[in-house]
Parts: sequence; C-alpha cells; structure tokens
Amino acid sequence: MSVWFVTGASRGLGRAIVEAAVAAGDQVVAAVRVPDSLADLASDQVLVVPLDVREEGQAAAAVEAAVARFGRIDVLVNNAGYGLLGPVEETSDKEARELFDVNFFGVLNVTRQVLPVLRRQGSGRVVNISSVGGFTALPGSGVYAATKFAVEAVTESLAAELAGSGVTVHVVEPGAFRTDFLDQSSIRTTAAEPLAAYEATVYAGRPAFLAANGSQPGDPAKAARAILVLATTDQPPLRLQLGADCVKRVEAKLENVQRELDAWRELSLSTGYDD
Repeated sequence: MSVWFVTGASRGLGRAIVEAAVAAGDQVVAAVRVPDSLADLASDQVLVVPLDVREEGQAAAAVEAAVARFGRIDVLVNNAGYGLLGPVEETSDKEARELFDVNFFGVLNVTRQVLPVLRRQGSGRVVNISSVGGFTALPGSGVYAATKFAVEAVTESLAAELAGSGVTVHVVEPGAFRTDFLDQSSIRTTAAEPLAAYEATVYAGRPAFLAANGSQPGDPAKAARAILVLATTDQPPLRLQLGADCVKRVEAKLENVQRELDAWRELSLSTGYDD
C-alpha cells in the first residue's frame, strides 16, 4: 500500500489519479483549494486537505497532516496548475507572474515540504505533471509553455541531485486529454486587445482548438493508470509522454533538433580556442 499526495485533486487528471490510487487499494492525500469539492471522496482511505500551492505555509501544514494521518508519503504528484492562451507580446507582466506562481513556484513550494519526508524514509517518488507544451511549444501559449519548460528543467536537476537517495523524480507530458482543461475553470486568455499582427499565427486557430473541448483523444482514466505504473515500476523513465499526439509532437521536435544540429555542426564546433 502506497501513500499518495496529489495536488490539484478536485478535477481532471488530478481527480482521476486519486480515483485510480484508491481503486488500487492505496491511501491518498488529496490537496485542493476548496476541500468541499472532494467531499464525496473523503474516507478512511482519502484525506482531503486545503492547499493553495502558492502558500508555502499551507503546503507545510498539508504535509504535516498527511504524515500525521498515514505516517509517510510515497508518491508526490504535482498536478495543480492552469493554462493561459495568448501571444507572448500580449501577455502582461501580472498574467505571466501569476501563472508562474501556480505552475512553477507552486511545484517548488510543495516539493520543498515533501522532500525531507521522502529523504528520511530513503524512498519515494516525485511526479511532476508537465505537458506536451513543456517539451515543444506552439504559438499562442508561449508563457504557459515556459512554466512547463521550467518544471522540466527543475525535474532534470532534482533527479540528478537526489541520485542514490532512494528518491526518484519524474515528469509526465500529457497531450490532449478529455478533462476540463479547456474549460474556463482551468484555462484563461490574455486580457489585452488582440493585435492584428497575430491573427494568422495565433487567433485563426483558436476557435478550432477550443472547439475540441470534450472530444480530445486522451482518456484521463487511462492516463491515471499509466501514472500508477510510473510510480510503481522498478526502472521508471525520467520523462513519460502520454497520448499519441504527444508522442508525435515530441518525435517531430527531436528530428528537427537533430536536423539543425547536423546542418550547423561545423559552425557550432568552430567556437573553441585553436590548439
């Protein structure tokens, strides 16, 4: 039996992970901003705790409550976050900072509180939920992608820093899943007046993107079960892509990077001192 600590657990992928862990017989700490939103899942097996990931004090209290109830934490899933649509130029400083506060600094706040528990145990896994946009960015979501790129960078460093400790760190890159991510509760748009300069590259494709809500190809229940496999397998990957659309985009970027590396290799290698 494992003890899970899942942020952003009230809906979407977070709730699916809670339900999958419960079905597997595990215990779960479901961290949400509004505890009443998970009242139907609260039980001896599920502890619902209040948590705004931006508040480090709340994170400390939630972790303390988790250990007091279950004695340990085995898997931390940093899932809380939201999306932001809009060209980079139109994204205000306030919008960008608020997004980073949740999607990136929120991950740091919770992880800093959980890591001492995992290190004392000499075991545990940290699973950071990124996005296909955390590996390959598209026009119209650059600042959102930046928050997820940052999560991926921290994951890489932290995994190396914890080598040999018994604690492993991983990042999950979901593609398009049929959650509420495209609902107003999970995604926002920049407030600035749209600039005509971005009509072709950003705004022309937005209606079709939003219209896909409710018909995304990914099944969140299957994604949750895949994350359970990641959390329990003996040799898990640093990165796990979820969804055929994600795999396709990642493969395309890798091919493009390799193509550019080969094309510009001579110039890249020409910058060292001559022997």
